[in-house]
Amino acid sequence: MRFDRLRLNGFKSFVDPTDLVIREGLTGVVGPNGCGKSNLLEALRWVMGENRPTAMRGAGMEDVIFAGTSRRSARGHAEVSLGVDNRDRLAPAGFNDEDHFDIVRRITRDAGSAYKIGGKEVRARDVQMLFADASTGAHSPALVRQGQISELINAKPRSRRRILEEAAGISGLYQRRHEAELKLNGAEMNLTRVDDTLDQLSAQAASLARQARAAAKYREIGAALRLAEGVLLYRRWAEAEAARLAAAEALAAAVKTAGEAELASRLAGARREEAEAALPALREEEQVAAAIRQRLAVEREALDEAEARAADAVRALVARIAQLDRDIDREDALNRDAGEVVERLAWERTELDKAGRGHDDRLDAAAARADEAAESLREVEARLAELTDES
Repeated sequence: MRFDRLRLNGFKSFVDPTDLVIREGLTGVVGPNGCGKSNLLEALRWVMGENRPTAMRGAGMEDVIFAGTSRRSARGHAEVSLGVDNRDRLAPAGFNDEDHFDIVRRITRDAGSAYKIGGKEVRARDVQMLFADASTGAHSPALVRQGQISELINAKPRSRRRILEEAAGISGLYQRRHEAELKLNGAEMNLTRVDDTLDQLSAQAASLARQARAAAKYREIGAALRLAEGVLLYRRWAEAEAARLAAAEALAAAVKTAGEAELASRLAGARREEAEAALPALREEEQVAAAIRQRLAVEREALDEAEARAADAVRALVARIAQLDRDIDREDALNRDAGEVVERLAWERTELDKAGRGHDDRLDAAAARADEAAESLREVEARLAELTDES
């Protein structure tokens, strides 16, 4: 497995897409300080799975994204792609099916990193294990950074041992062993949790056994309770049936009574209809009697007025007669004093006598008519009383 190309896009000072072609043999990059030589090595380590910001000379992993200058705006992401030539089929198993594949790492602000191998998304652990199986990686001694030579000279035996193991190609085995140890530790923890779970399940089983016994007792009590409820329900049903039969008999009697009442109601309705049929004739007779009574009342008022007028005339005539008597007496007295007036007074008396005789006839006639009116009034009042009693 050989690296043949390193492509940078937005990584640190490489704002534009930049390709570093790695040819067979020796490939070197020469330039002044600050031209980006160290950025190439850091890009190679970053794409291999380096996750320490200090190894990238930054405070955070997002510091590898181009931060912008006075002429160029900042980028929102950075991407490094490492091309691998696998024509010799030296890649670890699982990635050894193609002649060439790319390992890509992309970081986006506020979103973290994403890895791809051969266009498929993978975990950072998968990338690290790929390079560990190939006896390399982000921490490989083959990647010599600034000051690392002096560190190797002054390294402790353990660090030198790690360098020798990587040179022998067994560092991947140690990585695998470490993962296996982690898995075994996890399995032991899982077994411990299983034992705890079994203890809990045993306690739950004992509790469930007690609950089962309680449930069995509850079922027995429930069966007895259902039997008692059945007996009680049957008794209530029997009482309700007896009440229903009594209610049915009462209903039959009530229906019979209602039929009789309905018959009586129809008979009363028929009588009422007959009475209503006879009522118009009686009302007509009452109206006729009322009209007759009204007419008789009018006639009575007229007769009363005539009687009053006749009484007034009689009183006037009586007064006139009295006045005439006084005049005669006065004339008699005067006749003694004046002879000449005797004849005239005699004539006046004669005339007055004549007038008095005619007045008596009229007074007698008026009295007769008053008697007749009184008789007619008594007849009318008697008839009115009879009509009133009939109505």
